[in-house]
Amino acid sequence: MPTVEEALQLGWKQHQAGDFRNAEHIYRQVIAAAAADANAWCFLGMACHDQARYDEAVDAYHKAIEIQPDFPVALSNLGNTLKQLGQLDEAEASCREALRLKPDYSTAFNNLGVALVAQGRLQEASATFEEALALMPNDAVTHSNLSAALVRQGKYTEAEANSKQALSLNPNYAEAHKNQGIVWLLLGDFERGWPEYEWRWQCPGSKMPGYSASLWQGEPLDGKTILLHHEQGLGDTIQFVRYATILKQHGAGQVVVKTQKPLMKLLAACPGIDELVCDDAKLPAFDVHVPMLSVPGILETTFESIPAKVPYLHAESELVAKWQRRLAAYDGFKVGIAWQGSPDFHADAQRSVPLQHFAKLAAVPGVRLFSLQKGFGSEQIDAMNGQFELVDFGEELDVDAGPFMDTAAIIQNVDLVITSDTSVPHLAGALGVPTWLALSISPDWRWFLEREDNPWYPTMRLFRQQKLGDWEDVFSRIGDALLTHVTAASISADDSSAASQRTTTGRADVTQEATVNVEIAPGELIDKITILEIKTERITDPAKLGNVRIELKTLAEARDSTLVGSPELDDLTKQLKMINEQLWDIEDDIRDCERDKDFGDKFVELARAVYKSNDKRAAFKRDINVLLGSHLVEEKSYSDYE
Repeated sequence: MPTVEEALQLGWKQHQAGDFRNAEHIYRQVIAAAAADANAWCFLGMACHDQARYDEAVDAYHKAIEIQPDFPVALSNLGNTLKQLGQLDEAEASCREALRLKPDYSTAFNNLGVALVAQGRLQEASATFEEALALMPNDAVTHSNLSAALVRQGKYTEAEANSKQALSLNPNYAEAHKNQGIVWLLLGDFERGWPEYEWRWQCPGSKMPGYSASLWQGEPLDGKTILLHHEQGLGDTIQFVRYATILKQHGAGQVVVKTQKPLMKLLAACPGIDELVCDDAKLPAFDVHVPMLSVPGILETTFESIPAKVPYLHAESELVAKWQRRLAAYDGFKVGIAWQGSPDFHADAQRSVPLQHFAKLAAVPGVRLFSLQKGFGSEQIDAMNGQFELVDFGEELDVDAGPFMDTAAIIQNVDLVITSDTSVPHLAGALGVPTWLALSISPDWRWFLEREDNPWYPTMRLFRQQKLGDWEDVFSRIGDALLTHVTAASISADDSSAASQRTTTGRADVTQEATVNVEIAPGELIDKITILEIKTERITDPAKLGNVRIELKTLAEARDSTLVGSPELDDLTKQLKMINEQLWDIEDDIRDCERDKDFGDKFVELARAVYKSNDKRAAFKRDINVLLGSHLVEEKSYSDYE
C-alpha cells in the first residue's frame, strides 16, 4: 500500500499529464483514507478547478484551509478559483492572505495580478506580475499574463516583448501565442496575426468540437456541405456569420450554420445560410466544418478583402412598422444607447461605460435617448434618479418577439446608435445603421487602433479613450459631434422641406405643397410601400431617411384607411417585398460589376435576373389588384424568354 504522500504524487503525475479525472479519483481515495489531510483537499480543489467545476473547487480549498489555516498554497489557489467565479474582492483578499503568510510566493503574486486585471486595476496588476517575475524570472505564465495586462494599457511594445519572452521559455505555450496573435491583429498585421490566433484552441477553456468530418483548411469546396459554427460570444457570431455568403462564393453547395439559441430568429434570413441549426439541435450531414473566427485567417483576409457589404441582417418588417408607430409618439433626433456588456467577459470592467456619462448626450438640444439595454446594466437607470430623460421600454423588449428582434426593429427606427463595446454595435453595424462606438484605450482587436472608421462595419464611427479609464473626455467629444450632427441634419431637413414647398413656378413666396392626388391601383400602392420599407432598413443618411419615413407614413395611412386586410393580402405583400429586396441586391451587384468593369457571365446573369424578377413583381401586383377587386389591374406584355 502506498503512503498518503506517494498516492498524492501518483495523482499529481496524472494531473500534470492532463488526466484530471483519474487524478481526482486518486485524490478522493486518499481523502477517504485520510480525511484530515489538507494537502489531499488542496489537490482535489485543483483537479475540480481544471475541470471548470469551480464551486466544488472552492469547497475543497475551504476544507483544506479549515484543516490548516496557515496554508498559502490553498489560499492562493482559492483566490484563482474565486476569480473564475467573478468574486473578485474575495479573490484578491485570499491571495493577499497567502502572501502575508508567504511573502516570497511568486504564484500568489501571479494569481493576485490576475484578480486585479479582472477588476480593471491594470497598473497595479502589472506591478504585481513584476513582483512575481522578480522571484521567478523564468516563469512563462507570468510573462504572458504581464503581456496581456500591458496590452490593455496600450503598451504594445512592452507587451510583445513579454510574449516573446514567454515563448522563448515555453515555445508551445498556447496562451502566449494567442496573446501575441491578438496584438498583431489589433495592430492590423493580419499576415502574422491570423496564424497565431489559431492557438486559442490549445488554451484552457477552448476546445475544438470533435466532429467526425474534417476541419476545412481552405481547399476547394466543390459543392460540399460545410458547417460554419459559432465559438465565442453573440457579438462575434453576428460579426462573422457574414462569411456564410463568402463560403458560398468559394464553391460550397450548402452552408449549415450552427449558432446560439438567442440568435436563431435574428439570423433566419441572413444571406448565404442554407440551414440554421441551434446549439442543442441535431446536426444535418456535412462534409467539412470550420469555426467562424477561423475563416478570415484561412481565406487570408486583408483590410481590402474584408467582406463589408451591409446590411446583411434585417429586422422583421412587421416589427419595424410596429416600432415605427411606437417611436412616432416621440419627437426629436432619436438616439438608441447601450452601455453595459456581460460582466462574465474578462475585460468587461474596461469596455462597459457607466450610464451617467450619457448625460452629455441627453443635454444636446433636440436629442431624445432610447435605451437598448437588456439585463445587466439596466439597474443603473433607476440609480440615475431621473438625472436625464431616457425612454426605457423595460422588460417588454425582445420577450414576445424573441431575443434581439425588438431591439433590431428599434435600431432601424432611430437616427443613430451610440454604445459601448457590447453585442449592440455588432447588431447595429450588421443592420447598416449609423453607429457611434465608445472604446477604451486598448480595445478588442477587431476595432484596431487610431482610426475613426472600421472596415468590418462601414456605417460605424469610433471614439477612443486618449487616457486609460477616461470616459469623461470620450463623451465630451461624442457630445460635441452629436450637436454638430443634429444641427446639420436639422438644416438638411429644413432645406428639403423648403424645397418641397416651392411650386414649379420657381417663386419662393408661393408655399403651396406640390402633391398630386390621383387614384392608384392597390398593387401599385403596396409595391411602393414595400420599397419604402426596404429603404428605411437600408438607407443610413439621416436626412434621406427622414424623407423616406415621411413618405412611408403618408402612404401607409392611405393603405390602412382604404384597404381591407386579410391573410391572403399579407402573404402577397410579403412575397412582393421579397422580390423588391432581391431587385435591390441585384442592382447593388450590378453596380459592383460596373465599378470593377466585370461584364462577363456574372453581369449577364444579373441582367437576366432583373427582368425575371420584375415579371414576378408585376404578377404579384396583379394578384393583389384581383384579390381586392380593383378596376385598375396590372398588365405587362413581353416576348417569351423561356
